[in-house]
Amino acid sequence: MPTPARPVVEKAPKHNERLPAERDSVASVAVDVPLPHLDRPFDYRVPVQLDETAVVGARVRVRFAGRVVDGYVLARSDTTEHDGRLQWLEKVVSPEPVLSPELAALCRTVADRYAGTLADVLRLALPPRHARVEKEPRPDAGSVPVPAAAPDGGPGWAAYPRGPAFLEALSGQRPAHAVWQALPGEDWARRLAEAARATLAAGRGAVIVVPDRRDLDRLDAACREVVGEEHVAALAADLGPAERYRRWLAVSRGRRRLAIGTRAAAFAPVPDPGLLVVWDDGDDSHTEPRAPYPHTRDVLVARAHTSGAALLVAGITRTAEAEVLVRSGWAHPVVAERTTVRERAPRVTALGEDERQLLRDPTARAARIPSVAFEAARAALGAGRPVLVQVPRRGYLPAIACAQCREPARCRHCHGPLGIPAGTGDAPAPPTCRWCGRPATNYRCPACASPRLRATVVGAGRTAEELGRAFPQTVVRSSGGGATILETVDAAPAVVVATPGAEPAAAGGYGAALLLDGAALLARPELRAAEDTVRRWFAAASLVRPGPDGGRVVVVAESNLPAVQALVRWDPAGHAGAELDARTELGLPPAVRMAALDGEPAALRDLVETARLPDTADVLGPVELPPGTRLPGAEERTERAERTLVRVPRPAGRDLARALQEAQSIRGARREREPVRVLLDPHDPL
Repeated sequence: MPTPARPVVEKAPKHNERLPAERDSVASVAVDVPLPHLDRPFDYRVPVQLDETAVVGARVRVRFAGRVVDGYVLARSDTTEHDGRLQWLEKVVSPEPVLSPELAALCRTVADRYAGTLADVLRLALPPRHARVEKEPRPDAGSVPVPAAAPDGGPGWAAYPRGPAFLEALSGQRPAHAVWQALPGEDWARRLAEAARATLAAGRGAVIVVPDRRDLDRLDAACREVVGEEHVAALAADLGPAERYRRWLAVSRGRRRLAIGTRAAAFAPVPDPGLLVVWDDGDDSHTEPRAPYPHTRDVLVARAHTSGAALLVAGITRTAEAEVLVRSGWAHPVVAERTTVRERAPRVTALGEDERQLLRDPTARAARIPSVAFEAARAALGAGRPVLVQVPRRGYLPAIACAQCREPARCRHCHGPLGIPAGTGDAPAPPTCRWCGRPATNYRCPACASPRLRATVVGAGRTAEELGRAFPQTVVRSSGGGATILETVDAAPAVVVATPGAEPAAAGGYGAALLLDGAALLARPELRAAEDTVRRWFAAASLVRPGPDGGRVVVVAESNLPAVQALVRWDPAGHAGAELDARTELGLPPAVRMAALDGEPAALRDLVETARLPDTADVLGPVELPPGTRLPGAEERTERAERTLVRVPRPAGRDLARALQEAQSIRGARREREPVRVLLDPHDPL
C-alpha cells in the first residue's frame, strides 16, 4: 500500500532570520540625508516580515553609512542595478503611504528647479508623523458626497468678462491657466470658494494657498459656507502637531478634497487636483525661508505642469512674474472692464496733481500729513465713517539721527541702529538699540559730538499719538506694529492706524484712507520696492468705499511717480507690465533667471570655479553682505560674508540650476567645510 503524500509546508522564517519577499523584494528608498552628493534613491532588500507594510510611500528606517536613518519607499521592484549585496530594510515606521508617486515627482521637480536636494523638499512637504492620529478610526472615503455646482456658476465672477469661461473650464476638467485681478472691495475669498466648488463638483480636488493666518481664516469661513465643512481641510502650522497631521491625513486619504492653507499647503496631497490657486503671490510670506527656498507660485506652476490641473494666480495687484505668464500666453488675464473698475474704485489723490492744492498748501510736499489728507479725513469722519491711516513702519520713532550733521545714530556696543520707543506718562523714553536692546543714555554723535537727535522715520505709535491730538474728539485705534491686529472695525467714526498687512476691514468700507511715507517706501534699495509698495497701497485702498459713494484715498507721494499713477488710474496690470519692461532692459528677474550665492569668499570662488555654468552665464560680484547675515551651517556672522550673483537668459535656467546642483555635489563629496547657500530666483537679489 503506497504511503500517502504529505502536504508541502513552507518553512516560515525564524524571528531573527531575514528572507526576501517573494515579489517586489527590492525597495527604492529616498534616504533622509541632505548631502548633495547623496541626493539619489538607494535600493534595499525587503524582508518577508515587512512585505505587507513596506508599501510605496511608507516611512521606513534603513541603515546608511553605519547608522540607521529615516527614509521613504519610492517604488518596489524585483530588480536592482546595484552590483553588490543589498542592505535590508530595518523597520517600517508607518505603513501609511504619505509620499505618493505624484508628490514624490513634484518634490523632485522642485528640488531640481532650485538646485536643492530631495530630502530638503520632503521636509517642507510632509508634516511630522503623529502615531496616535494614525491609529484613530478611519472613516470610509466614499461616504462624503460631491458638492453640487452652483446653477449660475457663481454670480460674482460675472463682473469679469472671462470669469464665467474660467469656471466653465473648471467644470469641464480643462487645464485653464489664469491671472486674476480682483476688483476693489471684492470678496475674493468667496470667489475662490466658488471656483473650488466648480472643481469639486466636476469630481476633482483643489488646493488654495494664502500668505498668512488672517487670509486663511477668511478663506476658511468662505469655503465652509460655499463648499461645505465636510470637504474643507485648513492646513496651518499653528494647529499643533496632532491636529495638523489629522487634517493632512484626511486630505491624503481622500476624506477632504479641498485643501487650503499657508505656504506648505502647496504640497497638500489632494488626489487628482483640478485647481491650484495662489492668492497674493507678491507677499514675501510665500517664499520659504528654508532650503531650497521655493516660492509657492513656482511650486504650483510646476504642479500644474505635472498634474494637468488648472492654475489661478490671484491678487488685487499683479507681480512681474505673473506678467511673464500672461505675456508668454501660458496664462490668460481675468480682469474687469474699465467702466466697472471706475464704479468700484475709490477716488485717489496724490501730491502735486492739482496746482490749486499747492497754492492752498505750499508746504504740502514737505509735510508728512498735508492739509489735503486732513481734509479727506475730516470729511469722512463728518459723514460718520472710519478713516484708515497706513504707516509703513511700526514702533514710535524707529530711526533717529544727529540733529546737527544728520549722521545715523548707532549703538556703542553692537553698532546697531538706535530708535526711541514710546514713553510712559510724561517721561520721554531714552534712545534704545534695535539690535541688542541696550539704552543709549547720554548719547553724543561720534561725528560732531552733538547730543541733539531728530527722527528720520516716524512709526505707527507716534503717528497714532499725533492723530489723537489732531482729532481730539475721535477714537484712534491701532492695528499691527506691536499693537493687537484688528480683524474688523465698526462703521462708526474712528481713525484706524495700521501697518501694511494689518489693516482691518470696516463695515461698509472706510470713508477715506491716508497712505503715508510713500517716498520712503519707494526709495528702499530693493528690487521689488515699487512692486511691493503698489501691492500695499492697493490692499489698503481696496478697503475704501467706491468713489461714487464718497470714498477717497490720499497717497502722500508725488503724482508723477509710476507707482502713484498706477494707483490713481487703478491699473495694477499696467504697472506690472512697465515693471517687467524695466527689468528686461536692466537684465533683472524675472526677465532672466538669477542665482544668489552666499558664503565666505574662498567657498564662493570654489563653487563658481567648480560649476560648469552655461556659456551665457554672467557672474556679478562678489559684494559684502550686511552685518548679521546668517550663513548655512554656521552661527551669525558679521565678517567675510559675501554674495555672488549669476544670471542667465530664461531658457538657460534649468542648465544653471543643474550646474549649481552638480557643483554642490562635488563640494559635498570633497567634504568642504564651508557651505554655500544657493538661492535660485531670490525674492530680492540686491
